[in-house]
Amino acid sequence: MALVWKFGKDGVVEAAATPNSEPHRVGPTVSELTPGRNFTGRYACARKDRLVARNGSAYLGLELRDRTGSITGRLFRDADRIGLGFERGDVLLVSGRAELFRGQLTAEIEKAERVDPAEVDPAEFLPTAYRSREELEGFLEHLTGEVYEPGLQAVVKSLLFEGETAAEFRNAPCTRAGHHAYIGGLMEHTVAVGTLVGETCQLHPKLNSDLLMAAALIHDIGKTGEFTYGAEIGLSERGKALGHLQIGAELINRAASDLDPSLRDDLLSVVMCHHGTDPLRLRSFPSAEAIALYRLNALDAQVKTALEHGIN
Repeated sequence: MALVWKFGKDGVVEAAATPNSEPHRVGPTVSELTPGRNFTGRYACARKDRLVARNGSAYLGLELRDRTGSITGRLFRDADRIGLGFERGDVLLVSGRAELFRGQLTAEIEKAERVDPAEVDPAEFLPTAYRSREELEGFLEHLTGEVYEPGLQAVVKSLLFEGETAAEFRNAPCTRAGHHAYIGGLMEHTVAVGTLVGETCQLHPKLNSDLLMAAALIHDIGKTGEFTYGAEIGLSERGKALGHLQIGAELINRAASDLDPSLRDDLLSVVMCHHGTDPLRLRSFPSAEAIALYRLNALDAQVKTALEHGIN
């Protein structure tokens, strides 16, 4: 199953399951536009500037985006009137013609109007995970089965396979512009860290594998409430105010209400240290499992960042 996101008036999104399919497209993608082609299509407005031409008339400079790329656009006729109807971040229904301008493909726009956010699927406009959703789902189920302690497994299943949090988990990114910064990135990263945990526990059998695997699978669960989705990935109000560690702690505490208190504390202590401690010294970590999760999380995140963005 795939998940389609619907936007409410307050910017909150809800996910509904639909059969696996490509996002419904209206018109050509950005990558399909060629010089001389007339088009009508739906694109996210990633930039909106009011500019002045040499003759003194106002026009709009836009950047239109979908999941295949972006294109600059110019709207001259009725620019101020049309510009009042939308803002940066909105999805627009655009009509125009693709042309070469100073050697670059540009959209000469005739019409642009805002699309009702309730009709928007962010997968049309945001990059998505490289790996197959079905493949990731299979790995996630397998890794969850590697948590043999009943209480810990119940917590993982509650968060990853039940309710709204599970739906959000499968679509959330890990970051806005860093590692795994795309729809489905959180699930991809979680599977990678869980896989590393399995290998690490074979090398170090004294580790509590149930505790470490459970913590790895839900360590970033707070990111399900951290982001918003539109023309780009943004931060929710809770994300700005609390961050994913605090949001995650709330979700875990709720899901682990029936867990033995000492085991719940152990789980939380490992999860809350996955970005390290202050000061960053071994004796500052509460357990060997916390050290392991911190290192394995950093390994996947940093390697992914280097591969996608280079080493700065």
